[in-house]
Amino acid sequence: MSLPWKQKPVYVVDGCRTPFLKAAGPPGPFHAADLAVAAGRALLLGMPFEPEALDAVVLGCVSSGPDEANIGRVAALRMGCGERTPAMTVQRNCASGMQAVESGAFEILCGRAHLVLVGGTEAMSHHPVMLSEKMVAWLAQWNRARGAGQKARALARLRPAHLAPILALLRGLTDPVTGLSMGQTAEELAERFGISRQAMDAFALRSHQRVVEAREQGRLGRVVPLYDSRGNLYLEDTGVRPDTSLEALARLRPVFDRPVGRVTAGNSAQITDGAACLLLASAEAVEKHHLPVLGRIVDTQWAGLSPRVMGLGPVYAMAPIMERHGLDSGDIDYWEINEAFSAQVLACLAAWRDADFCQRELGRKKPFTAIDESRLNVDGGAIAIGHPVGASGARIILHLLEVLDREKARRGMASICIGGGQGGAVLVERGVFI
Repeated sequence: MSLPWKQKPVYVVDGCRTPFLKAAGPPGPFHAADLAVAAGRALLLGMPFEPEALDAVVLGCVSSGPDEANIGRVAALRMGCGERTPAMTVQRNCASGMQAVESGAFEILCGRAHLVLVGGTEAMSHHPVMLSEKMVAWLAQWNRARGAGQKARALARLRPAHLAPILALLRGLTDPVTGLSMGQTAEELAERFGISRQAMDAFALRSHQRVVEAREQGRLGRVVPLYDSRGNLYLEDTGVRPDTSLEALARLRPVFDRPVGRVTAGNSAQITDGAACLLLASAEAVEKHHLPVLGRIVDTQWAGLSPRVMGLGPVYAMAPIMERHGLDSGDIDYWEINEAFSAQVLACLAAWRDADFCQRELGRKKPFTAIDESRLNVDGGAIAIGHPVGASGARIILHLLEVLDREKARRGMASICIGGGQGGAVLVERGVFI
């Protein structure tokens, strides 16, 4: 099979992200466009060319709101990319940031671009609160009412139930086909693969511990500071819990399958605001501008599966890449599997090495060898730092390249599960191959 990535390399020059800010009730201090501009502007300031030199901007975002329609274009203009730089927004649920990376890379592959800013952003704390259909219908009647009599009769039909708000965030985290919330799909995986509550909590604890260690050792160097309108400074991810413990996690009650479930707030990704951006370049642009290079995109893959087990998406997406390149788990130096839920990542690890699953679902004669967990999410993941759904796909690609660079390793795999029953994966390599 001829791969376009081999014919025309696409390089990741550099990237950065904002701190990921845990939602704490009221809307956070930044809208999604603010976060994208903060990450993108910091990245472009370090480049030896003007922002107008970009050929395109592609951002992933799940829910940007009415004031940020085509948020890719809004952010591009605010970053100073100029009116002549085209921009678009892509949406593939949890993998929107990863989709942006692939979409931007394809612009380079097809020869339409040499420099593309890509990434993802999400302000989940700003997802809207909606009115019910009954309330909308009542408002329509109210608007049609003429005179005091008609308005009085309309008011008489108004009921307290009409005023109940609908949280768009919760609706968005529920699959419209199966009716299951994302947490309920994680419960199904825990049951299917026999994953215990203790194992899930231990994975969550490790995520926090690894982020804390990485932060203390200065391994999260591409996080740019944020200043809000009141002058408050945000330097670090706010959802990390250095003081958490297995005992504290064990005290949390199940959220999605009460009272016997295993998925809790502690072993699930947090509702978070944040953004991540990367700069992609062709070989010609790297040479022209003397750009540094973190690595290159080697291959990408999307996969579909039952929405009831959407958390297994990484397995379905990673497997074709591995087969195309003749790889087994030991050939991958480092892995990033986005931590939507502890159960979801642990289920992926179990399925990856399960002979029956690999034969039945992936068409393989033998399973993959087990993924070395000491090389998986080595600096923690979304359970600790949060999962701003539009940004996470870009974040894990960027961080994987950081890890490869730091460890002087060659090859890495980033993957993510996607609500609605999909999976995405990206294979990357460190270094310049011009």
